[in-house]
Amino acid sequence: MSVSSAAPASVSASAPTQAELFDFVRRAVADADLIASLPLDPEGRTWVRLEGPGGSEAWLIGWPPGTGTGWHDHADSVGAFMTASGELRENSLAVRLPTDGWTTLELTEGVDRERRLATGQGRAFGRHHVHEVLNESTDRHAVSVHAYYPPLPRIRRYSRTAQTLRLEQVERPEDWQ
Repeated sequence: MSVSSAAPASVSASAPTQAELFDFVRRAVADADLIASLPLDPEGRTWVRLEGPGGSEAWLIGWPPGTGTGWHDHADSVGAFMTASGELRENSLAVRLPTDGWTTLELTEGVDRERRLATGQGRAFGRHHVHEVLNESTDRHAVSVHAYYPPLPRIRRYSRTAQTLRLEQVERPEDWQ
């Protein structure tokens, strides 16, 4: 699916910046027809791939009540996302983690950050940004738009118990195609 009415796809000579990805998700969220086109499932997340700017990977995602991503990062990709309807909560870590070569880390106090992103609110993030995204509503879907560059080379999934972060799985694009 293309977002041509919300954000014409353009392949530029350089990689899109975090600001350009954020601008893309902002324009996509403003496209009411695009947002309404997403089929919503009462039990599981739904998604549709979008044509992002400059060769980026973009997604329109539906979040049923009580769903979330679990702790993860997007490896070497920068990204942006914005809530199109409902409200999402993002928990993130304000610390730079080693990129490879570890399976368990003890986090220090004060690294946790929480953002509540209501309709029309979003954020951009850099490489190796560790977070989880949640729809905490008990009765309402949330919808959001996400964009990443370069297209996701891998996603690392983590478990967290108190201040212990443990690498559980590394997914590659072929795992979710």
